[in-house]
Amino acid sequence: MSSTSHHQPRSKSLPCRPHPLILQCNQHLGSLEVSDEISSSSSLFSNKLTNLQTLYDCVEKLVLLPLTQEVVARERQEKWVEELLDGSLRLLDACSVAKDALLHTKECARELQSIMRRKRGGEMEVTAEVRKFLASRKIVKKAISKALENLKASLKKGKFSPSNKDHQTTSLVSLLKDVEVITLSILDSLLIFISGPAQSKPSWSLVSKLMKNKKVSGTQEADQNEFAIVDAALQSFAFQMTRKSGNINQLQNQLENLESVIQDFVEALETLFKRFIKIRVSLLNILNH
Repeated sequence: MSSTSHHQPRSKSLPCRPHPLILQCNQHLGSLEVSDEISSSSSLFSNKLTNLQTLYDCVEKLVLLPLTQEVVARERQEKWVEELLDGSLRLLDACSVAKDALLHTKECARELQSIMRRKRGGEMEVTAEVRKFLASRKIVKKAISKALENLKASLKKGKFSPSNKDHQTTSLVSLLKDVEVITLSILDSLLIFISGPAQSKPSWSLVSKLMKNKKVSGTQEADQNEFAIVDAALQSFAFQMTRKSGNINQLQNQLENLESVIQDFVEALETLFKRFIKIRVSLLNILNH
């Protein structure tokens, strides 16, 4: 048999060509790695999360393959199997933090909108609720900051590798690790996006930036961060840095936009969370068989 390898020599005891599902997963992975380099916006994150779901649909099928089950069962005592299971927990934790942060922000945004619609206490009541929202955002940002520290440590870890160097095993292990890394990277970026820029107090430069955001159009508009826009608008409102007359309607519109973004993110994260659970359960079933 003649050698036709274009890269490093492969084991002669096993076919060099990976399973079609591994190739398919790698294609989805490649598109995510490219998109991860693009500047972030809510629409781009929605696309990334959708593409991530597609990738995990493929990974789920891959884990159920007899070929994969044979490798995992055979290598159950190997370090990479333990690290793969630990990684599945990291994914679940990061996904939970992001979802909790979004749901908490959404609940506070709805309460604020309700007060704005009623306006029973006038501007004073609205201002009090605005400050309550900003205080809740600080709690969210603190939780996100802690989660980001944990993610940073996870992303610094090197690739795990099997002691069995046959092509079938190394291809599978490399793919599963790459999937974990890109997922953690996207969740890391999403948490930063949800947190928005760190601001301890309002500043004129922040308000000025907000006003510019309202005027941009076309591709620039896609780069807006709805979380940052709402934070900045409410800070300027709470600290009387902008005129309040007629401002409440604009704030309501911004809060509605934010709610819409949050809803999209939450639905995508819930779908991903279910995928993470199913894949982890499948791996545990293989090991406990």
